[in-house]
Amino acid sequence: MAEIRFTKMHGCGNDFILIDCMREGRADFGELAKKLCHRRFGIGADQLLTVHPSKVADFRMGIYNADGGEVEMCGNGIRCFARYVSDHGLTQKREMEVETLAGIIRPRLRGDRVEVDMGEPILEGRKIPVNADGEITNYPLKVNGADYQVCCVSMGNPHCVLYIDDLDHLNIDRVGPSFEFHPFFPKRVNTEFVKILGPREIRMRVWERGAGETWACGTGACAATVVGVLTRKTQRELTVHLLGGDLAIEWRGDNHVYMTGGAEEVFQGIAKV
Repeated sequence: MAEIRFTKMHGCGNDFILIDCMREGRADFGELAKKLCHRRFGIGADQLLTVHPSKVADFRMGIYNADGGEVEMCGNGIRCFARYVSDHGLTQKREMEVETLAGIIRPRLRGDRVEVDMGEPILEGRKIPVNADGEITNYPLKVNGADYQVCCVSMGNPHCVLYIDDLDHLNIDRVGPSFEFHPFFPKRVNTEFVKILGPREIRMRVWERGAGETWACGTGACAATVVGVLTRKTQRELTVHLLGGDLAIEWRGDNHVYMTGGAEEVFQGIAKV
């Protein structure tokens, strides 16, 4: 049985196990994620993040859901990633480039918070992807026999956003998987259930593909901000209240979405794998 060092981190309660592959050996990260992210038999986390060298950026980030699937992007994860490589002496840069499956993402350290240029939202249906053409705004979708008006956008990974009035009594464990595995979403989907509190403020719960309900989702908060503008329900700067804390999101005039929030190290340890 081998040993591997890890760091436990979280961004707004969205928690991660981070393995520094600049210093540790390689492994089957999908299988490792399933083992280490288990909340009863492992360390417990929503996702496993891995740090690698990159030929096109300062670093490369691997992202593996708790079910072992590798995914394109994670907003809370990249804030934790940036905090880790800075605090552990892997870079002196305050602004860096990180290679992901969704492209190069640029986080910037701002005191105890991290601002991330999340890039431009993708609005074309087939590129999100969903099984429809054009912009997917107020699109009728039947899920579990109920009719919903959904809006879809990609922030490097696919999101489905819908508005509801009562988040507290939402049975997300029942409806979340029905959205995630709906045939309308060929690569499954992350689903944001949003309540509008005002033109600059929303509350949100999230069902993430491969992880279940999480306490926060950075890309989901970005997607909800974009959808709010497209549907004329909210403005371009939003405070997004999630179960684990708040994120500040802005869809700026350059068509890029910027996310700002915290990232904290919880503890370090050695796992036997």
